[in-house]
Amino acid sequence: MVTYGFSQSKVMTPEQLIELNRVSAVGISNDGEQVIFRASTFDLEANERSSQLFSVPVQGGEVISLAEVGDLVSDKNVSPDGDWKLVAEDVKIQKVSGTDHYDDVPNSDVYIYNSLNYRHWDTWEDGAYSHVFIQSVTDSEAPGIDLMAGEPFDCPQKPFGGDEDYIWSPDGSSVLYVTKKSVGTAYAVSTNSDIYEYNIETKETTNLTESNKGYDTQPAFSSKGTLAWLQMEKDGYESDKNDIIVRLESGDVNLTEGWDGTVNGFIWSEDGSKIYFTAPVGGTVHAFEIDIPRRGRTPAAPKQISEGQFDVSGIVGQSGDYLVVYRRDMNHATEIYNLNIKSGDMMQLSHANDAIYADIKMSNIERRIVKTTDGKDMVTWVIYPPDFDPNKKYPTLLYCQGGPQGALSQFYSFRWNFQLMAANGYIIVAPNRRGMPGHGVEWNEQISKDYGGQNMEDYLAAIDDVAKEPYVDTDRMGCVGASYGGYSVFYLASRHEGRFQSFIAHDGIFNWRSMYGTTEELFFVNWDLGGAYWDKDNAAAQRSHTAFNPINFVDQWDSPILIIQGGLDFRVPIGQGLEAFQAAQLQGLKSRLLYFPEENHWVLGAQNSLVWQREFYKWLDETVKDAE
Repeated sequence: MVTYGFSQSKVMTPEQLIELNRVSAVGISNDGEQVIFRASTFDLEANERSSQLFSVPVQGGEVISLAEVGDLVSDKNVSPDGDWKLVAEDVKIQKVSGTDHYDDVPNSDVYIYNSLNYRHWDTWEDGAYSHVFIQSVTDSEAPGIDLMAGEPFDCPQKPFGGDEDYIWSPDGSSVLYVTKKSVGTAYAVSTNSDIYEYNIETKETTNLTESNKGYDTQPAFSSKGTLAWLQMEKDGYESDKNDIIVRLESGDVNLTEGWDGTVNGFIWSEDGSKIYFTAPVGGTVHAFEIDIPRRGRTPAAPKQISEGQFDVSGIVGQSGDYLVVYRRDMNHATEIYNLNIKSGDMMQLSHANDAIYADIKMSNIERRIVKTTDGKDMVTWVIYPPDFDPNKKYPTLLYCQGGPQGALSQFYSFRWNFQLMAANGYIIVAPNRRGMPGHGVEWNEQISKDYGGQNMEDYLAAIDDVAKEPYVDTDRMGCVGASYGGYSVFYLASRHEGRFQSFIAHDGIFNWRSMYGTTEELFFVNWDLGGAYWDKDNAAAQRSHTAFNPINFVDQWDSPILIIQGGLDFRVPIGQGLEAFQAAQLQGLKSRLLYFPEENHWVLGAQNSLVWQREFYKWLDETVKDAE
């Protein structure tokens, strides 16, 4: 019989990982004195999540439990005069189902499509679109004003957009909202979202960012009424350099144009004189500030505020000399801290998981510089088991990051958790290979159209460098990863030259042709691969679909492989995992398929996640730790 609950062991367990509190800020109180936050936890035995509300002084002090937020924090979705609020609701716009088209087939179960974007992330399109409404605060039954009436566009943007996609103007005369005004196939091949302004009096809508053809997101006004937003320049390139744009009287100014980095998110300073933002840098994520230039002057370079071997993964807000931020590292889940803007000093404010971590042995996290095959310095994280003894030999895992242009920083994942891997006795090697932000734009962009090229050499350079250490057991090494990391696993499985005894690929790309034919965001594969497999005159596309296609080299697989696949993953659809498993089985390789019918690209169900963890380590124990 399986029992749930905390183990008395001194290292992290899968059960403890799932039951950790997850902290999220509601905001800073209106008086600037308190941080209001929630801590939610999952009870495995009851199979349910619960959350609790707390407050803590911005400058540190006692954490107090609250019954409700009430009027402590202002609601950004309520108009400046307090009479109106912004809400998002789905509106049926297009006919899609059989019953939409035919009244006499009430029991039919069919969708009818005439273009692409027929499904997205994990949901089939049903003809309903998310729209922003203006509603009365006092009369919730009164009909609201649909800012996008009749338009087949989404705000918030699906699948991940929230209320950051719409805001009031400072005087309440208009509403700004973000959407991508394209439909069907055009939607699937473009990233051209824009910021629109709806004038409440005239009911007219104006595109504020029409000249830019890439992403325009996260509009925010300063206390002085100045508008800023994030912008990517290139259409179809979802990982383009993300810059901060401000709209001044003299025109739009790109604050970070001359800075060799990319912005994650930002807030205005209280006085409107500068902007605070977070960005990846050198294998971490940190907080920066940048001044708003005076008329006609070139923006100064950003100044880094926080430093250390951790991530400042987001900024909640400012209170005087302090920023309230999220902080995490590979040994600790996210908590809320204050960050002294002048000194860079930090103080932990929330302590949701202190009691759990106090009883757990921590891993040593080493930032190692590895020389790549082309002579570059590459940051590589090496995570050691608790109570690491350099006189012993340890099984070792090469971790392949997804994205492919996602930062491999001091993140704390609730699935790919380095602390838990190390607790199970493994050394983890996690290289910041080509394609990752935080090492300059050139390093970040190099991977596009070169999926099987230099970054694969980077992976092998990292594992070879660490494998020289006497404490690495080169007869017990594995290679693991998800998404692009899963693709990396499939690709390296045919080219590892005996380095690895086992592989694990989660929702990885196995066959670029079927991937191109079934994935939903076509702009991604068009940009990263170079185009369609049938475009014979496109050299980049042809190389991607042939030389960089794992299915073309599957006959060279020679090691056990665990393949994990979500049934609702439309980004890397189900056929990828099934094709790979079938190929492994028919070649007689030890292989296993872990299939989650109701999970998407991620594993979100708590008990499903527990099974994932148990199968992950069971496989590694069978094929790496206990390998002969």
